[in-house]
Amino acid sequence: MTEETIEFTGWKKPLIGAQMLFVAFGALVLVPLLTGLNPNVALFTAGVGTLIFQVITRRQVPVFLASSFAFIAPIIYGTQTFGLPGTLCGLAAAGLFYALLSGVIALRGPAFIDRFLPPLVTGPVIIVIGLNLAPVAVNMALGKTGDGSFELFPMGQALAVSMLALAVTVIASVFGRGLFKLIPIFCGIAAGYITALFMGMVDFAPVTAAAWIGMPAFVFPEWNFQAILFMLPVAIAPAVEHIGDVVAISGVTGKNYVKEPGLHKTMLGDGIATTFAAMLGGPPNTTYSEVTGAVALTKAFNPVIMTWAAGTAILLGFVGKLGAVLQTIPAPVMGGIMVLLFGAIASIGMGSLVRAQINLMNPRNMAIMAITLVFGIGGMVFNFGEFAMQGIGLSALIAILLNIVLPEQAD
Repeated sequence: MTEETIEFTGWKKPLIGAQMLFVAFGALVLVPLLTGLNPNVALFTAGVGTLIFQVITRRQVPVFLASSFAFIAPIIYGTQTFGLPGTLCGLAAAGLFYALLSGVIALRGPAFIDRFLPPLVTGPVIIVIGLNLAPVAVNMALGKTGDGSFELFPMGQALAVSMLALAVTVIASVFGRGLFKLIPIFCGIAAGYITALFMGMVDFAPVTAAAWIGMPAFVFPEWNFQAILFMLPVAIAPAVEHIGDVVAISGVTGKNYVKEPGLHKTMLGDGIATTFAAMLGGPPNTTYSEVTGAVALTKAFNPVIMTWAAGTAILLGFVGKLGAVLQTIPAPVMGGIMVLLFGAIASIGMGSLVRAQINLMNPRNMAIMAITLVFGIGGMVFNFGEFAMQGIGLSALIAILLNIVLPEQAD
């Protein structure tokens, strides 16, 4: 397959571009809705981030960059611990970490990633990312705040809405066809929201107060070294995932983007886009698999189409009432989605171990896996003066160190 398989011209390019944004829309706004960030800011930074990626890669790769799921749990924890401005400082550093990795890849080649970040390291870290805040999903599904300290809705109502949202998402994911197969989360949110609307759980006051057109509510980072120490190890998993995304879109279009424009440039584009997003209060960016699937379905291989998708996202970022409507979605709807989402992230981590055929009966492998999981999920804390390492960051650091220190053993 080549870019000329189907050539969209004239008015078709912006139309197909808008469709690409629609495919990504549910996941794009889900991250800010789950983490407390502003959806309009997320739309704006996703659009500008995609354009930044296109400039760095010389507009050769047909991908769309938007909110990264890998950072959902870290952002929730970070805002509770360091505040939003401090967390944004850590996210900006994560983007610079991508840029550093891109430099290493340019010098040493992609094999560097396989040596220091094999599936035995990234797998358990991804599992920790998924399960670290599982109680938050359950609390919200039960109608409480994420920390369980306050009841927002009666438990019966909340469970009816959250379980319906969860069920519809699963059904669309398993049995859906065509477009519905690509947007199961959007289907679940829509079903839960409509149900909550009829049950009187939706407050439209923010929509009435919001302007039709307005500047997105940007938030700027504040220096916080602890947040940086926490976020840097978190960036390992999505950095490795980026390689898989580039290989996937290469397979779809029939071009080797690992060589041209080069993995180091795609990684750099992802990193600079993530740092830009954090500087304005948006979630970290990543290449979207949903859009890759849509590219394969429509054979829209021309990267110019993603330019139109980015422009549409930027324009929607200035529609104030759109963000206000999204923020009226009740917590139980999000809780039902989070139950599946956090478990799915953990399953992806386990899947990477299975695909790599990691033998967990091997004492070395078992030690790395066991210590990483218990430290990450159990709440282990290491204090270094005023700084503390715990949770996802600690588990990632421990996994890397153990993989380097422990000698290889035959199965």
